[in-house]
This record gives sequence, C-alpha cells and structure tokens, in this order.
Amino acid sequence: MPLKRHIAGNSSDIMKHSIILLMVFMTIASSAIHCRKSKPEKIIFFGDSITELGVKPNGYVTLVRNDLAKQFPRRKITVIGAGVSGNKVSDLEKRLTDDVLSKNPDIVIIYIGINDVWHWILPGHVGTTPEDFEAGLYGIIAELKAANADIILCTPSVVGEKKAGENPLDSKLDQYAQISRNIAEKESISLIDLRKEFRKYLSENNPENVDKGILTYDGVHLNNRGNRFIADIIRTELLKMLY
Repeated sequence: MPLKRHIAGNSSDIMKHSIILLMVFMTIASSAIHCRKSKPEKIIFFGDSITELGVKPNGYVTLVRNDLAKQFPRRKITVIGAGVSGNKVSDLEKRLTDDVLSKNPDIVIIYIGINDVWHWILPGHVGTTPEDFEAGLYGIIAELKAANADIILCTPSVVGEKKAGENPLDSKLDQYAQISRNIAEKESISLIDLRKEFRKYLSENNPENVDKGILTYDGVHLNNRGNRFIADIIRTELLKMLY
C-alpha cells in the first residue's frame, strides 16, 4: 500500500507540473500574439514643400491615400502629410516629436534632401553638410525605430531636369542620395531611390533636354505627372507592408 501511494503521489505531481507548464506556455504564447504588430493603419509622409504640396487634390500624398482606400475598402488606413516648405533634415529633427511621433504612426516615409543641397546656391540660405545630413537622418531613424514605426527612406530627386550631369547640383545630389542609400542599407530599412527613378524617367522622356516641365513645373516641385509618378512608386513599396 505505501508503494502504491508513492506511485500515485508521483503521478499527481507530474500532472500538476504538466498543467503549470502548459499554463506558462499559453501565457507566453498569448503575450507574443498581443505584442505582435498588427497590420499598419497610420502612414505619415514627412518632408519639405514637395510633401506639403503633396496633400493638394492632385498631390502624391492624396493620390496614395485615394489609391489605398480603393485597394483596402474595409480598412481605415490613415494617410497624413507632414511637409513644411523649406525644411531640411535639421528641421525634421526639430518637429519629429510634434508632427510624427505624437501621432503614433505605423509607417513613416521620409522624403528629404532637396533643400539640404539646393540651399547651398540659394541667396540668403545655407545648405546642410554631408556629415550633418547623415547624422540627422540617423537621429530621426533611431527615434522612429524606438517608437516601433516602419520606415521608408527616399533619396532626394532633382533640382533641374536636364540630362544627368548637366544640372548645376547633380553631383551634390548624387552624393546626398548615396548617403541615404548607405543609411538604408546599414539600418535595414526600406529605400525608395527617387534620384535613380527620376534620372531614368527623364533620360527616356526628355528628348529636348529641358530643365523643367517633365515631372516638375520648376525643376523641383512636382507637376501632375510627377505627382502620379511618385505616388505609383511609393504605393508599390507600401503594399509590401500593408498586406
């Protein structure tokens, strides 16, 4: 009889331990499910005047918003434009908390760099050194990552639409675009290489080698064709994250 009681006692203990282990496993699994990021619902476009103008009816931010509403009619995907004219990377750093982080975004598209380069030749303005441009982007990306936001970094596009090398700031734009490419690779974030995409399109669609009027109305800011062009590129990248 004592032996039977001992065996029975062991069986009971084993069962208790099994139940406890199962409960621990279920708790861990449940926590993992709750911590897992749900499908993105809030997207913020963060940039300068190109992004500020992008919220107009034919702007690329609005076009992306409309495209996603058609693509996902049952989801309430919020698309916000947070662009301010004249902004450089240092300006984005200053307003990151108020204009982006406070809104708890799931995805942030950073499109910056034009003014950082362009302001070197504009009277009364000062551009951004390559070192400060790089440091600024790293700082913004670090804060967005800490907030658990996915990031899409865009390279600066164009200042002038002539053939590659024939616009005054081409070499400098190439330099800053490469900085963005390097950062995206090192930080393992998505990259939209607008510099490359613009150069490719313009090489094929600017036979008269004009400095504006193809994708921009002034060599920098987007016309209707340019807005549609960027919207299509960005939408394609976003769809990879939204499904």
